[in-house]
Amino acid sequence: MTNYQPTPRIAFTDLLLRDNPDAVAWVRGSTQTSTLNGMVKFYHTIYGGVLVEAQIFGLPNVDLPGSSNFYAMHIHESGDCSDHFEHTGSHYNPTDAPHPDHAGDMPPLLSSQGYAYSVFYDKRFTIPEIIGKSVIIHEKPDDFTSQPAGNAGEKIGCGEIKRAV
Repeated sequence: MTNYQPTPRIAFTDLLLRDNPDAVAWVRGSTQTSTLNGMVKFYHTIYGGVLVEAQIFGLPNVDLPGSSNFYAMHIHESGDCSDHFEHTGSHYNPTDAPHPDHAGDMPPLLSSQGYAYSVFYDKRFTIPEIIGKSVIIHEKPDDFTSQPAGNAGEKIGCGEIKRAV
């Protein structure tokens, strides 16, 4: 008889099904990408890390059938999304690590005709540390090499990370 050991996936699925995040960022597009919108949710896990779920609509090429594009997604230092996202600062990087090892470096979004959905687990930050910071979506994929931020291009979406109520 095998001794059943639950995997993190079971706990993560349970968190997503309950849909009770600890923090959220409502992401909205810039003037040029006004159809871009979506939610990034942050869940505390029993494993000491954070489960991140992103669902983004209206990414570029939404009207191009069969289109597929990657977009960089990062946590930036400030949650101030005003003035075309000019005040969000650099990537969140409390340990002064080189790119792509910043705590704010996240996996890229893969858009299929303007829609992207992603779930991942991260132990480089805690939820209290990111409250008041922003989730930024960039116009290009992160190259995971260029310093200091991956040559991801313009900021096309921004949302302040707030504690969920």
